[in-house]
Amino acid sequence: MECKNHPDRQATHFCVACETPLCDDCAEESEPGRYYCFKCAMMTSVSAVSATIRDKKERAADGRAKVKKKLTAFHYFIMLTSTLILAMWGFILFGGQEFPDFEGNVNLAGNTRVLLFMVDGGIKSYAHANGSIYPERLPDLVPDYLSIGSDQLRHLALLSYEKDPKIGYRLFLANPKPGEMHIIISAHGIQYQLQSEKEA
Repeated sequence: MECKNHPDRQATHFCVACETPLCDDCAEESEPGRYYCFKCAMMTSVSAVSATIRDKKERAADGRAKVKKKLTAFHYFIMLTSTLILAMWGFILFGGQEFPDFEGNVNLAGNTRVLLFMVDGGIKSYAHANGSIYPERLPDLVPDYLSIGSDQLRHLALLSYEKDPKIGYRLFLANPKPGEMHIIISAHGIQYQLQSEKEA
């Protein structure tokens, strides 16, 4: 069976979430013997963080019932800080938007940040398969490197993509809302800027 992203390569693994056939380069091994595609690996990581927080809350509740120990101000500070950090990252990445399911049923127009990271994954897959050459335009990613239907191509207009000779590329939302965290993704990583009223 062929890799979904590289038709010229044989699939050696299957995504455990969506069963997509993947070659060695496309498979993300989260733990020994368990492989995910890029999109499912990202969703699984977010879900794992949520599960860890839930488990910690349950263990904390059990601990309070068993050991009547007075918490110090330091303990409260650590718990509050951890919660705020997790909430901040969740807002930065998804902006309070609903998570896509593993079937790929995503409302891309209403989940622009999810679309942003999906397209970035496609750009990286394209460059990996084409000798570190980035696409000229985003529609070049479909269908080999970005799994969206032809009826969803219009959603790519919600993003701005620029090739850059120094850093490879820049990808960001075309029209971020005032006061919203502006995410700029490049080959060198992710930058966050607060979108001001004047910039909008």
